[in-house]
Amino acid sequence: MDPIGFSGSGVVVTGGTRGIGAAIAHAFLAAGARVMVCGRHTPAWASSNGAWPESPVSDAMPEFFQADVREPEQARALVAAAASRFGRLDVLVNNAGGAPFAAADTASPRFHAKVIELNLIAPLHVSQAANAVMRDQPGGGVILMVGSVSGVRPSPGTAAYGAAKAGLHHLATSLAMEWAPKVRVNSLVAGPVATAAPDSNVDAAAVARTVPLGRAATPAEVAAACLLLASPLAGYVSGAALAVHGGGEWPGYLADLWATAYPAQK
Repeated sequence: MDPIGFSGSGVVVTGGTRGIGAAIAHAFLAAGARVMVCGRHTPAWASSNGAWPESPVSDAMPEFFQADVREPEQARALVAAAASRFGRLDVLVNNAGGAPFAAADTASPRFHAKVIELNLIAPLHVSQAANAVMRDQPGGGVILMVGSVSGVRPSPGTAAYGAAKAGLHHLATSLAMEWAPKVRVNSLVAGPVATAAPDSNVDAAAVARTVPLGRAATPAEVAAACLLLASPLAGYVSGAALAVHGGGEWPGYLADLWATAYPAQK
């Protein structure tokens, strides 16, 4: 028996129509799961039965449900649709999130509120609905929060996003205690990820130099971490934060210190 197989399992991935979310959905499909993804807008592949935006690792296709998970009613409708379609809900991956660069002193109150709503409050809405299903079904379930290194170190330029991700990591630990033993809750602390549509303003080589492993993660590597945490192999892991960041980030001040202390090795 494959310890990371999910044959017959029901999985929901928020923000699963592209990027990291699509990779997570692909990985669960390839492992035998039935998957529902959601987004605020219906993607072309869902409306026309077309191809996925990224190269799939499975011929299977997910279900699509249009929902804005910032709205509690729509979050509940998403979970209800998945539970009805699949007969159960085994895994929820709270992946929807993100924020553009914005200086904290000039960003509007509405902007900050929306960023925190998407990255922290929305996962709580969906998790509440998922827990209500999981706690009453045989085998319980697993909830995963896709967090960020922005939530574990200063995040200048994306202050509200970093604060929300810090809250998301903390939320996972609290829910893990409240909802045990039927539901396990964990978070991923993701570092730089090379998506199919990278930010044109970011120097990918410069980002890679800050990572000890020398490159950004691929979306498939983040997806693999999700499969591991959701699998029976991690059956005793709850309330944990798994770092998926290539070893961390080199502190910028070290370059100047080393250049001064060891000029011959510069």
